[in-house]
Amino acid sequence: MNRTALIIGNSDGIGRAVTGELLKRGWSVAGISRSESTVTDKNYRHIVAEVQQPGFAETLNGVLNRDETPDLCIYCAGIGELLDTANMENEAEIIEVNLLGMVKVASSVIPLMVQRGQGHFIGLSSLADELLSGEAPSYHASKAGFSNYLESLSLALKPHGVHVTNIRFGFVDTKMAKSDVRPCMMGVERAARHVLFCIDTRPIRYTAPKCVIPLITLRRWMLRAQTWFPLQ
Repeated sequence: MNRTALIIGNSDGIGRAVTGELLKRGWSVAGISRSESTVTDKNYRHIVAEVQQPGFAETLNGVLNRDETPDLCIYCAGIGELLDTANMENEAEIIEVNLLGMVKVASSVIPLMVQRGQGHFIGLSSLADELLSGEAPSYHASKAGFSNYLESLSLALKPHGVHVTNIRFGFVDTKMAKSDVRPCMMGVERAARHVLFCIDTRPIRYTAPKCVIPLITLRRWMLRAQTWFPLQ
């Protein structure tokens, strides 16, 4: 039986790597991203669109109306910039792409999966969802909302046969990794293998790499302490 996937944000990075692996496994894949794709496979179709643009919902629904309801949908799109307090015009766009774009896709795809009684929705989040950040507050806030929404959604969809997985990555060697300190950095291909594992096992929450978890926990408490006991 031919399995189908819809991947949002797959012209590079983790999304591009996962697309290639699914095609090797015999999946049919449709990809939507803001850039053209280098993938040339008879079972792949690519659409150029940006999730924050007004016409995105129409584009997405056109894909869904043309094809069967996908067995799998992965939201990989994401952007992030360091905060510039003199010019904050990009702050809203970061939240629109990272959080609202995912909600738009879920709102279109998941009802179709519920009607069919099966399906798997995966979102690529970040361990930044646990942290306060004075350097990139919009990115961290968007990932906090992203993780909370997906894991809450999983509770609502469990009785309907639809699985939701929130994958929380540490630092991955992509253009998104902008911090000066990047412990336990993993390559894109390794990150893609984690996604493939989640496709097979369908957990609600998956964190990789595990070695970052103690560091994140320590950092979280240090940042919280600064808000409780601010320096004078």
